[in-house]
This record gives sequence, structure tokens and C-alpha cells, in this order.
Amino acid sequence: MLKKLLQRTDCLLNERQRYQFFATVLINLISIAHGIGVGWLSPILRKLQSADSPLEFSLSIAEISWVGSALGMGAVTGNIFMGVALNRIGARLGLLFIAIPHSCLWILVYFAQSMEYLFVGRFLAGISSGGMYIVHPIFLSEISDAKVRGTFGSMVMLSVNIGILLGYILGTHLAYHVIPLVVLIFPLSYFISTLFFIRDSPMHLIRKRKFAAAEQSFRYYKNIKDIASSAMLEFEHMKHTLTSAAKQLDKPTLQDFFTKAALKAYGIAFVLLIVNQFSGLFAMVNYMSDIFAASGSTLNPDNCTIFIGVVQILGTYGTTLLCDIWGRKILLVVSSAGVVFSLSALGLFTYFAARYDLSDWSWLPLLCMSLYIFLGNIGLIGCFFVVLVELFPVKIRAQAASIAIVICSCFVFVMLNILPLCMANWGLPATMWSCAAITAFGFVFFVCCLNETKGKSMLED
Repeated sequence: MLKKLLQRTDCLLNERQRYQFFATVLINLISIAHGIGVGWLSPILRKLQSADSPLEFSLSIAEISWVGSALGMGAVTGNIFMGVALNRIGARLGLLFIAIPHSCLWILVYFAQSMEYLFVGRFLAGISSGGMYIVHPIFLSEISDAKVRGTFGSMVMLSVNIGILLGYILGTHLAYHVIPLVVLIFPLSYFISTLFFIRDSPMHLIRKRKFAAAEQSFRYYKNIKDIASSAMLEFEHMKHTLTSAAKQLDKPTLQDFFTKAALKAYGIAFVLLIVNQFSGLFAMVNYMSDIFAASGSTLNPDNCTIFIGVVQILGTYGTTLLCDIWGRKILLVVSSAGVVFSLSALGLFTYFAARYDLSDWSWLPLLCMSLYIFLGNIGLIGCFFVVLVELFPVKIRAQAASIAIVICSCFVFVMLNILPLCMANWGLPATMWSCAAITAFGFVFFVCCLNETKGKSMLED
């Protein structure tokens, strides 16, 4: 029975795809580490604001907004660096690089003497995540078969969310100075694994005219051992396509960025970026404990946050199961509709909880936030990088995706900076409704204007 299961084309461990899956798991060790860095902040911030701060200082609301948003500032730097360097240095060196600034985060956290240590640490973690969000989707799209590309691509956010849950748990239950020593295991394991087991993608090597290495890479990721395998016709087609005069992917011209297909892709990508960030899905994860504390619920904020971490994993796991079955569009439509409903309901509860005794309904914020996180992650988060890479024409794909992710990181900085200020000045209900309104616009746009990209070849526009 096991042998028959492994022979199925939709099994991730079948003979053709097992090394693609193996590479995906290895490179996502740094995604888990990044998620821990994001999730750890939520319970730790509440401790750092209290009189029982584990450090010799405490943080004000303004300092919290800067420590939180430093991740977005660093991500912009990491995006720009990796976007410029990726085509030159290749994915393997890019993957190795991002382990270094992330490791520095935990060293600074351990030795923190002031707010500036945490700010610089979060900034360096942002450089790592910014590079990761460039190199991971492009690398995975180039080594994966079309029928599993969505599954492997969505594993990036699944791994991040696993890390966020671990961060919630570690930040709640472990001593402040123990956490960095535990988490450093992930970037170190990732660096060693990448060094020994990851190769550059065959598409990158073909662009660099390293045809022998490209063939070896293709055989490695497709698990082809037979020298005369008919599957090598696929490699020859790839080689011919990427080296033909019309497909000089390493030399796009300015005109290539203003074709009809490119302009349409920009419009769709911009809406996707706006909804992805201004729905609040990522920013609220960073401040989840504070949100529950302000929601009017009498449940323990840290326990609620851990529960949300579990729900978040279930949402992105749903993406890995459904992305290549249902397609990207339907998941984005369902996701955005669910976010609008759950944020609107949460806003209503917090509005009336400030005016009436709703202690018997204390479970409702947890339910609304669970729906929000689950449905948001099943599409707007889980499918984000998959769709973003697939949108752009092949000749400008790497450059356009890099620019889009730079813009996304700018939005991350804005949201991480303004969300605690909005909650403090506007109140939680108005903040929730504002995010719901933006997501409602995205829902209408996805229904009317988004084309399905499931099964699209990475060699076509």
C-alpha cells in the first residue's frame, strides 16, 4: 500500500518530487525561525511594558511601535539587496546569507541593555525575512513541478506560522534569556543543511550558461538517475526556451516592463499587496496579546494568543492542501470575504463591550479572531507569494516580484508602526472596521478581475 501511495503523482514523496519536497523542508527552517521572532514579540511586549519587565528597562507605546515596525524597515533593505543580488549570486548563496542577520537578532536580544538593542535586532531580522521572501518563492517556483508548485510555495507561510506558534509558546512559558539560546538552533541547522544539500535551480544555471551544472541540478531536483531518461526532453525544452533570442531573461529591457501583460500584472499585484497588509493579518499577529487584552474579553490574553497560533497553522495547512486543487482565485475570494465578516463582528463586540456588560460572551472575540486568522491565512496569506510570482511575465518575473515585495515590506513597516497607535487613538472597533473596509474592496476586485494561475508554466507569460 505504501509503495502504491508513493507512486501517485499527487504524493509529495513520489519518486519525481521527493527531492523537491526535501529541499522545501530544509530551506523553510529559516521560515520557522523567522516566525518565532515574530510570535515571540507578542507576549514579550506585554512583559516589557509592565513593572515586572525581564530587562532593566520598560517600553512606552511609542517605543513599542518602533521596535515592532523595525522588522518592516529591515525587510525593505533585505528585499532590495536580494532583488539586486539574486540573479548574480544565485539562490544558494542568497539562502546562506539570510541565516546571518537572523542569528544576530537573538544575540542582541540576549544582551539587550536598552530599546535600541531590540530595534537593531528586529531590523536585522527584517533583512533576513526580506531576503527570504524574495529568494524562497522564486527558488521554489523554479525547482518545483507545476502540479505541486502551489503546495510547495504555500509551505513558506505554513512554516512561518508554525514558528509564530512556537514563538507565542516560548515567549509565554520560557524565561527571557533562555529563548535566544533555544531559537539559535534553527538558523544554525538551516545554514548547515543549505550548505550541504541545496543546489542552485536549473533555470538560474541555464541563464548563467552553466549547462552541465544545470543538467545536474535538474536531475537532482527531479530525481532522475537514468542517463537516457525521456524526462530529459523537458530539460532540453527549458534550455532552448531560456537561451533563445526572444527569452534572454537576464537582460530585460525597459520596454519589457510596459507591455500589456506587465501592466495588468502590476494592477493585480498592487491590490493583492494592499489587501495582504492592510487587512492587518500580519501586523495583528505581532500585537495579538495586546488586542485580546483590549477586546473586552475576560479570557487570558496569552492563552488566547497561543490558540490563535494553532488556528493560523491550520489555515496555511489548508492552503497547502487546496491551492493546487481548488486554485488560487477561489481561495483568495473566500479568504477576503471571511476576513471582512470576522473583523466586522469583532469590531461590533468591542464597541458594545465598552458600553455594556458582555462578560457572558467573552468567548466571542476568540471565535471572531480565530475565523479571521484561519480564513485570512487560507488565501490572503497562504497564496500570497504563490500568486505574486505567477502573475508577472517570464522575462521580468524576478525583477517585478522583487519590486512588489519591496513595496509589501514598506506596507509592513507602515502597518506595524501605526497599528498600536491606531488602537490607542481610534480604539479597537474603528481599527477593525477600517481593515475590514479595505479587505471588502479586495474581495470585489478578486471576484471581478483576478485570473486563475493554477497550472501555469513558469516558462510562459
